[in-house]
Amino acid sequence: MKEINIAKVIQKKRKERHLTQDDIAAYIGVSKASVSKWETAQSYPDITFLPQLAALFNISIDELLGYEPQLTKTQIRTLYCQLSERFATDPFEEVLGQCREIIKEYYSCFPLLLQMGILLVNHCMLATGSGEPQKILEEARALFVRIRAESGEIELIKQAGNMEAVCLLSLGKPDEVTGILDRPDSVLVPQETLLSMAYGMTGKTQEAKSVCQVGIYQYLIALFSLMSHYQELCGDDRHMFDETQQRMEALAETFRIQELHPVLLFPYYLCMAQNYAGFGEIRKACEYLERYERLAGMTKWPLKLHGDAYFTLLDEWLEDTMPLGNDMPRDEKLVRKSMVEAVSGNPVFAVLAEDAQFQAVVGRLKACEEQAL
Repeated sequence: MKEINIAKVIQKKRKERHLTQDDIAAYIGVSKASVSKWETAQSYPDITFLPQLAALFNISIDELLGYEPQLTKTQIRTLYCQLSERFATDPFEEVLGQCREIIKEYYSCFPLLLQMGILLVNHCMLATGSGEPQKILEEARALFVRIRAESGEIELIKQAGNMEAVCLLSLGKPDEVTGILDRPDSVLVPQETLLSMAYGMTGKTQEAKSVCQVGIYQYLIALFSLMSHYQELCGDDRHMFDETQQRMEALAETFRIQELHPVLLFPYYLCMAQNYAGFGEIRKACEYLERYERLAGMTKWPLKLHGDAYFTLLDEWLEDTMPLGNDMPRDEKLVRKSMVEAVSGNPVFAVLAEDAQFQAVVGRLKACEEQAL
């Protein structure tokens, strides 16, 4: 956290306005020696002088103090990972208390508030007691509301809006989501295309390629996630369900999503198994659960975002741009535990409870979870 830097601010602003220490002293009504001590941090101005100094320099008192409780991107990433790990090992209330202290201390550091809200959303299910997870979601939502209202940063506002929508959906308030998110009303023109063209025209070929790769990667994730959700909605239309499945399988194979970003496939396989169980097609349901379990066993843990032989310029972007770098938002232990519970504790799969193939899948998933303990 940055300390109070009033000494540097006074010295800098005085020189910018071509004022002497005598000028400052005469304006405030103190000695030149006092101003000198202020600028060398040997003492601070009396609190009653702050409005006069701020007015002289035409800045706010906050700017005069030079106090900005902000954390760097690296500090935010490190803090998030430490807290995520603690949520997997320590009592929930204890870690939650630390989160609240951090939020209070850095309440004007909006990038941190965004990540703290995301941290709470990703771990709210650990809260025990009736209605407790919902209270944590409301707490996270309040952070996103503050970011949208106060930050003034377009990208942060957009991300906070998306996360607030996640909270509202989890809280069973879908009607409020439509008031936050705008319905697409125009043809999407990816800015990555324009930016890449600009780089190309100025001879910056490598930068142009990097922008293209990042754009393709992001739209790939968005497309696969959107299609996965669409497939859930098509449970009442078997033709569209099958058609969407074929296209998603082709997309996954083309971009080798199993190696590139296996996290996308886990909810897809689970969705397929749930739908087939609902259709009464037990063998197909178990087939997708086996794919789910095999992927869990094949995946390199802990999960990390990364490029591949096609996305050769992605790793640097992930490290430099993503708030958490290439780390995932939840600790490996919690991820593996949730993967087991998504199958063993899923009421949709109650019809499979006595099936030997289903029981074998659950057994192997639990063995995979124990490897992380």
